[in-house]
Amino acid sequence: MVSLAEARRIADGVPDPELPVLTLGELGVVREVNELADGRFEVVITPTYSGCPALSAIRDDLVHALPGASVRTVLSPPWSTDWITEEGREKLREHGIAPPRRTGAVDLPLSVRCPRCGSPDTELVSRFSSTACKALHRCRACLEPFDHVKEI
Repeated sequence: MVSLAEARRIADGVPDPELPVLTLGELGVVREVNELADGRFEVVITPTYSGCPALSAIRDDLVHALPGASVRTVLSPPWSTDWITEEGREKLREHGIAPPRRTGAVDLPLSVRCPRCGSPDTELVSRFSSTACKALHRCRACLEPFDHVKEI
């Protein structure tokens, strides 16, 4: 028998299918884990955006990790990049992906720091990268391209 705390740990530990260097917990996608009257678990998630193509994979992975669990999607309040944990932000940097700034800085024309050399001298190459939630940048200092998770 799995406890509620263990079920939460398991759900939080499921890797994100699009950014497998992060878990769903580090990404802030898992909102709640509830124990139902029959002893099964319900995992409440908020996807990074409502049209996320990985949503069915996320559901399948959670049910695989917690057999018999149900997964409920909640869109309000909408997910925010502020929900990414500090551990998640560090993992992104370690894997060459620039983490998003806090949403208070979204409208400011600040540069994105290179996750490889730390230089703020970067340029946007494409508003879209390997997934819709990332943009492609290039560092003018080390000349390396890198993904940047967009602020939402």
